[in-house]
Amino acid sequence: MTDRLGWRARIGLLVPAFNTTTQPELESMRPAGVTNHVARIDMPDGELRSDADQEEVIRSVGDDLYGSLKRVMLARPAAVIVGISIPAFWGGARGSLKLKGDLEAIAGVPVVLGSEACVAALRCWPDARRLAVMTPYQPVGDAKVRIFFEDHGYEVVAIHSLLRPRGSAIAESDETMLRGGLDILAASQPDIIVQVGTNLAVADLVEKESARLGLPIISINTATYWQALRELRLDDKRTGFGPLFAEF
Repeated sequence: MTDRLGWRARIGLLVPAFNTTTQPELESMRPAGVTNHVARIDMPDGELRSDADQEEVIRSVGDDLYGSLKRVMLARPAAVIVGISIPAFWGGARGSLKLKGDLEAIAGVPVVLGSEACVAALRCWPDARRLAVMTPYQPVGDAKVRIFFEDHGYEVVAIHSLLRPRGSAIAESDETMLRGGLDILAASQPDIIVQVGTNLAVADLVEKESARLGLPIISINTATYWQALRELRLDDKRTGFGPLFAEF
């Protein structure tokens, strides 16, 4: 029988236990007939003050990533979004594809990574080759993000990190801080701005900030949900989240 609420699709979502942004952002984008189902990855809310701390995030997410995937599959979703971005960038383009393949082999349904979703979104602007990127990461994480986009043929003209002190503090980045970061990136004269880090609450700011700066902005959570719907052949357009969801 068809799910009475999720009669069009059920989407699974994996997020770190301390992430408080991804679930509400994706819920705000949810069209009628689609339901979101969350499994939280059991990982510590450790400090994020050094490259070593950033590398520990990669290690700790691996302890329960596959366990959380198995749990969310009990809801029989048609696709799964991985709502933590840094592991998807860590190994460059090749590593991202391997992670996606490994997860899909277990899930048996499409798995959407934030890294690949950002590239899919960028293709909507084929002439945009110069990227500026906002992150919450330490320098080693920023370097991995740069390599990933360069692997896909983009020029990264600037990266600005908000350098949040721990995973949960990423969600505490306020509008002034976020807007200031976008201003710094806009000064590098990119073709487009990409925001990564799924616990940064940027999706609701993209529309007005894109208009203010005169630049398209891609928020990673918007890109992943847009990509998940498109993977399921759902072409709903949503306003209030910037040009990606409204126009493509």
